[in-house]
Amino acid sequence: MAEQTPSLADLNDRSRTIFARLVETYLESGAPVGSRTLSKTLDLGLSAASVRNVMQDLEMLGLLGSPHTSAGRVPTQLGLRLFVDGVLEFGDVSPEERSQIEASIAQKDADMTTMLDQAGSLLSGLSHCASLVMAPTRESAVRHLEFIQLGDGQGLAVLVFDDGTVENRIFDVPPGITPSAMREAANFLNAHLRGSTLGEALRRMGEQIALRRAELDGLAASLVERGIALWDDGSRGTPERLVVRGRANLLEEGQDAEDLERIRQLFDDLEHKRDLAQLIEMVQEGEGVRVFIGSENKLFSLSGSAVVISPYTDSNRRVIGAIGVIGPTRLNYGRIVPIVDYTARLVGRMVADGVGPTKTRKG
Repeated sequence: MAEQTPSLADLNDRSRTIFARLVETYLESGAPVGSRTLSKTLDLGLSAASVRNVMQDLEMLGLLGSPHTSAGRVPTQLGLRLFVDGVLEFGDVSPEERSQIEASIAQKDADMTTMLDQAGSLLSGLSHCASLVMAPTRESAVRHLEFIQLGDGQGLAVLVFDDGTVENRIFDVPPGITPSAMREAANFLNAHLRGSTLGEALRRMGEQIALRRAELDGLAASLVERGIALWDDGSRGTPERLVVRGRANLLEEGQDAEDLERIRQLFDDLEHKRDLAQLIEMVQEGEGVRVFIGSENKLFSLSGSAVVISPYTDSNRRVIGAIGVIGPTRLNYGRIVPIVDYTARLVGRMVADGVGPTKTRKG
């Protein structure tokens, strides 16, 4: 392994050609590529022995690896990164695929949830992988919150936003709560929530509760914390922020035990990891489509997967969500990257044109 990350400048024309063809062949077949195969397909007049020598040099640079006892080579994560960044030429979305994407997503009467669900199903179908769709963050400011006692130990929390959206949550009322404690808790929350987006308010409420706990009755403080918890992860009573479609596409016939374990790990990650802050961080670090290979991928690194993901924005060019594809590292990057890019840009245009969520959601 070289001490410094290799670049294309470290490869001569022969090495670059052999490297590119080997990676292309691997991405098509998923199998190790041997020197004899390359010598037959390359128009370089090289013997299998000469090709093998170049492959050994590429392996010394850390760009290729030898799985098990196979005589063939596969690109390493470092090799795939170099290939995607410096060798791969991305194609255009075909007219047929553009029409298919537009027909599926650009429906005038569709609400946000329907549109994103269709986008996810479409991406999983076109890529033959799983799709990831992160629903928009709410950017409207909070107008008012109210607690209503329902009886039988239950209460209703009502949150009203400036855009007219109303969200309701039924919750268990702390034992001994009084009407005055409910009013005190609501007044406290309104003082600190009003005029802020829910995300902004939730980020600072923990600190406010700690600083001002002495100002609150004990029961009111308990109710304040209960009220914040109702909206803290966005998962109770509202659609999931992270929606996955097409998991079955990741299962293929003939997979060995190692591949099946990787898929099992990925399914476990998809089921339990909902760290949306990291997902947004991933797409905000650069413009347009991002490609994460293996351990570069913060959320699903244990499964050794690849993620092709792009943000979509609102009419003010603010990133409000993300859409992409997740699958094995031997993705057809040249085809999938432009499809993800086109789909994300179309979703962004639909959002800017006024596609929105249902106005009332009940918990």
